[in-house]
Order: sequence, then C-alpha cells, then structure tokens
Amino acid sequence: MHILIYGADGATGARLVRMALDRGHSVRASVKVLPDDPLQADDLEWVTSDVLSRDGVRGDLDGIDAVLNAVGIDAGPGTVIDPPPLHTEGTRNILAEMRTAGCDRLVTISASFVETMSRGPIWFEAAARLGLSSIFDQMGEMEKILQATPWLRWTAVRPGWLLDEPATGEAQIFDDVIPEDLIRTRTGDLAAFMLDCAENDLHIRATPAIARPEPAEKSGPAAVLSEMLG
Repeated sequence: MHILIYGADGATGARLVRMALDRGHSVRASVKVLPDDPLQADDLEWVTSDVLSRDGVRGDLDGIDAVLNAVGIDAGPGTVIDPPPLHTEGTRNILAEMRTAGCDRLVTISASFVETMSRGPIWFEAAARLGLSSIFDQMGEMEKILQATPWLRWTAVRPGWLLDEPATGEAQIFDDVIPEDLIRTRTGDLAAFMLDCAENDLHIRATPAIARPEPAEKSGPAAVLSEMLG
C-alpha cells in the first residue's frame, strides 16, 4: 500500500512511519516543519503540510491508498483551554483532499474518553476533566464529521491516555470504550493496531478502543500527573 501519515513526527506518527516501512509499504510522511535530520529510507517521502488550511494539504493524496492521521494536540497550559482545531477543521480539510484524490480509507486517532471520562481512579478522572475536556470535545466533533461522510471508510481508534513506549503485542481491543480499570495505551500498540486496520480493512465506520494494564510506575498518579503538567 501507499500510505500517507499525518503527524509523522509525533510520538505515534514516528512509530507508524517505521512500522509501515518494516511491513513493506510505501510511506508519504507529512509534517508541518521538516525535521533537521529526517529518517531516510527507500519508499519513504517527506512532505510538509498544514492541515488547518485547505491549500496546506493540496496534493498530499496523489497516489495514496490510505491515510493514517496521527496529528495530536499538545496538552500544555497554552492549548488545553482553547486548542487549535486540528481534529475538526483539520479533518475537514483532509477529507476534502481525499475526496478530490479518490481515496476513501482513513484511520485516525480519537480517544476513549470521548465516550466517557469515568475511567481509572478518581484522581485520573478529575485531572482529565480539568485539563483535557476541550480536546476530547473536539475529538467528539471529529467523530461526528466522520459519521456524516457517507463515502468514507473510516476508523476512529480510541486509546486511553497515551504512554510513549514500544509495542507489546498484548494490547486489548474493545468496542467503543476501554474498561473502567484501564487508563493507558502505548503508542507502539496504537500504531500497530492502526496499521492492522488499514491493511485488513478492520473496524470500518467504527470506534474500536485499545488499552492494556500498565504497572504503577507508568499508570500511577505521579507518572500520569507529571505528563499532564508537561
């Protein structure tokens, strides 16, 4: 397959690029600003895009079979109150270019907390509601945009709170929302599952959730709150 990966320089996106190449795909890796020392490989092409502009994604989809959207919003103090509309306007711009190019397969990152924030211990739920509700609200709007696009074969993967660690092969997949006792999803597991969905046409027009148990040092208050506070 010829795969376009948006957010290719992010935690999940960078893993997607390497995994897709390892699985024999051709990859067009999209970033807003080209890194100083980008990965070089056969079947890898770097492009710069601005998903917040219709012109900023023009031409990105030429020859592409599937889009993997790993664009994320930095959950820092400057963005949690009024996050940039990457998931809403960005999605609309990507879909418009997909329609023009005749590409109908999209796998994108959403969040299990779009369904409910009643997950994990009470301290985690309180922190998520306080610091991340605006971002989750935007992801919910993104899912409504996907649902209202009849020609699109989309999958909105709903991880828990992301943990930037390699894939384990042990992640569990659930319908729509992770169980109440889980809060974390490894970026490696998320990337592997997104590629599985694209390769095998899994979970078309659906919102599968993904997570796995993590030890206390990775899922306890100290670890999670330190990440939330940046």
